[in-house]
Amino acid sequence: MTTTNDTDYSTLKLDVPEGDQSIAITRDFAATPDKVFRAHTDPEIFVKWCGPDTITNKIREWDAQTGGHWSYISTDDNGEYGFFGSFHEVRVNERIVQTFTFEGFPDAVNLEILTLTDLGDGRTRLSSTSIFDSVESRDEMVASGMEHGIVEGYNKLDRLLTQGQ
Repeated sequence: MTTTNDTDYSTLKLDVPEGDQSIAITRDFAATPDKVFRAHTDPEIFVKWCGPDTITNKIREWDAQTGGHWSYISTDDNGEYGFFGSFHEVRVNERIVQTFTFEGFPDAVNLEILTLTDLGDGRTRLSSTSIFDSVESRDEMVASGMEHGIVEGYNKLDRLLTQGQ
């Protein structure tokens, strides 16, 4: 499935292979790799764009380095949702490998691999693969409206990058 966002230069590509435990995301940004990387590793920027428009985020713990940990809470009109994980590899401006766990389903741990590619002309391609513990966990995430949150979050990130964040 491919979702076009409301910018005229990029498209979110979401690949959800049937029967597979993974989701692949590809998204281009009109910003250099260092800016896109910083938006993923600087907690003050991360909380501004992560997730759908209806939520606010608060960092509990954030150590964006190889071997570090992270944790945050997202809040909306329905309540609070906690997330946590570990940074397994942080390669500046190139790659982030981390675990991702929703506190509501603590047995379902995902491995996320994010790669940034410099496209030249101040543009970056973000490629991310999430590997779930089961096909069922992956399908539950997709059914939860994940795509909507990704699209809105990356649209917010576009606006922040345009503002120089």
